[in-house]
Amino acid sequence: MPHSAPAAATPTDDLAAAFQIEGWPVRGRLVRLGEAVDSIIKAHDYPEPVAALLGEACALAALVGSSLKFEGRLIVQAQGDGPVRYVVADYDTSGTLRGYCRFDPEEVAAASTGFARPGAQTLLGKGVFIMTLDQGPDFDRHQGITPIEGESLSLCAEHYFAQSEQVPTKVRLAVGQVSTDAGTAWRAGGAMIQMVAGDAARGSTEDVWDRSRALFQTLGDDELIDPTVSPETLLFRLFHEDGVRLEQPLALSALCRCSAERIVGVLGSFSDEERAGMIEDDGKIRVTCEYCSTVYELSPEDVVAKAD
Repeated sequence: MPHSAPAAATPTDDLAAAFQIEGWPVRGRLVRLGEAVDSIIKAHDYPEPVAALLGEACALAALVGSSLKFEGRLIVQAQGDGPVRYVVADYDTSGTLRGYCRFDPEEVAAASTGFARPGAQTLLGKGVFIMTLDQGPDFDRHQGITPIEGESLSLCAEHYFAQSEQVPTKVRLAVGQVSTDAGTAWRAGGAMIQMVAGDAARGSTEDVWDRSRALFQTLGDDELIDPTVSPETLLFRLFHEDGVRLEQPLALSALCRCSAERIVGVLGSFSDEERAGMIEDDGKIRVTCEYCSTVYELSPEDVVAKAD
């Protein structure tokens, strides 16, 4: 029997949550990003295609990272020989995100000619997609590397799970801008489903997986980023015939881990001669964080004293 529609709820942003389709050997996750991804993107003056690529990386990092069972970080990155040299999104299991892109503006403009929005492979060219699990200094990092494939990082992620985890996986990512009273804001969303291995009790899961993939494919990009569509409503649209339950969400936010102390630590690793070359005309050393664009202004004497 079809399940009734969920009660109207206030749309919720900046969250990651698991969901379960009743009785199905399929697990899923959903991510909605509003202010968090908007602040990450607007920390830099990115061209629209580059901003969208970074939004995809942030949504993917939150989508996969929020499923981790340990304290640490998940780093999603892709690098190649295209107009965008490098994109990275760094997710901390406390629910914080940061990210940035390195690119050539003229090459991005040339690659955008004739495209509504060039995608991942056009922007990154030939290169690699990397997921890194970092559990802290007491553990070795675990890293999976696959080729960049397709015009969305979702295809890279699917290939990663097929190759590195041997888990059938489907991923959808969407990034766009919406108009608000305060102006135009970036939004991002992501959804993922994975098949749970069959056993004697469940029997074959192939038919259920085929059906879940078919339903998942109907998910529209506009639904993933629409601020008026709540997570519950979005999932109900997909799986209402079988029932779907959204688990307790994790709040997400943008947070850069840079600090004056970290900058001093980095500068302290350089030689006196190298630091002397960084001093500007007014006698200060200035370092700009690649992630959040915060500018740290330090005197050479403070760097030496604090580093020692």
